[in-house]
Amino acid sequence: MSFRSLLTLGACALWACRAQAAPEPPRPARTGPLDTSMWKKPGPEEIQRRLRREQLEVTQNNGTEPAFRNEFWNNHADGIYVDVVSGEPLFSSHDKFDSGTGWPSFVRPLEPTLVVEKRDSSHGMVRVEVRSKIADSHLGHLFDDGPKPTGQRYCINSAALRFIPAAELENEGYGQYAGLFPGAVAKKEAPVKTETAILAGGCFWGMEDLLRKIPGVIETDVGYSGGTFDNPRYEDMKTGRTGHAEAVRIVFDPTKVSYSDLLEKWFFRMHDPTTVNRQGNDVGTQYRSAIFYLSDAQKKAAEEAKAKVDASKKWPRPIVTEITAAGTFFPAEGYHQDYLEKNPGGYTCHFLRDW
Repeated sequence: MSFRSLLTLGACALWACRAQAAPEPPRPARTGPLDTSMWKKPGPEEIQRRLRREQLEVTQNNGTEPAFRNEFWNNHADGIYVDVVSGEPLFSSHDKFDSGTGWPSFVRPLEPTLVVEKRDSSHGMVRVEVRSKIADSHLGHLFDDGPKPTGQRYCINSAALRFIPAAELENEGYGQYAGLFPGAVAKKEAPVKTETAILAGGCFWGMEDLLRKIPGVIETDVGYSGGTFDNPRYEDMKTGRTGHAEAVRIVFDPTKVSYSDLLEKWFFRMHDPTTVNRQGNDVGTQYRSAIFYLSDAQKKAAEEAKAKVDASKKWPRPIVTEITAAGTFFPAEGYHQDYLEKNPGGYTCHFLRDW
């Protein structure tokens, strides 16, 4: 185990010694009985498609995110925290406190029956792991060094949680917990609707570096798509025998950039879609040009964009981009993510053509 990993585990296991304000006494959690039928664990493909890579690593692979560099460690807003996979309610802001560890910390669960404790003897120590009951997500660990009144500290990964602000509980389907936060006023704005695209055009380092800069793109990650081999790793994929292409998953705001524009104005300009199983010096089926559509509407838009660009003759040879239904997207290893941000001047054969 690396020195950094030991520091991370040790920081979560030893609560920093500082004066802490005790969380509020428990109050009635909800109105009415707990109905768990509204929360389900999605299938493996849906989980892979919906979650970001750090969420997958934490919830599905028992990972631990960095201290002080996560979403909710310093969140002081009123609301509840739910499982990022299933949506089952887990913790309340009333029970959150500053433990000094750099992870969200709580003195008690919001719904004790939905937080399961398990013995964890990994990494040469014995701890109490906590998991969500319905999704079976890894959440974090439970320690007995918390403040009064419980003396407990639920040390939880932000990546395992989704925060529902108090003012949004009714809109999000958690109205039974609105009584915890009297006076909270629901916002009227509709949430931002996002869309996801999966595109392949050669080495994903260069593709991601250009795609992330497009106005309206919210998030990108690189991975493997279009193959028949489950859970491929780069060592498997680079042989060309798994059938996967190096691909980029893009989450974008369709009110700022449409799927059609993403393809026509960006995708078909940043790589050469006329070469079969090749981009620059990279040769093999893993470097093919492909659009992996996620809906019939995306399929139609992809076919129209391909035909339009082909007819424009901006590329002198016929476009050979494959258009096929998306299967499971497998996120690539961490060192491939944001590669050119981590390694400025690194290899790429991608650039935007000046049309």
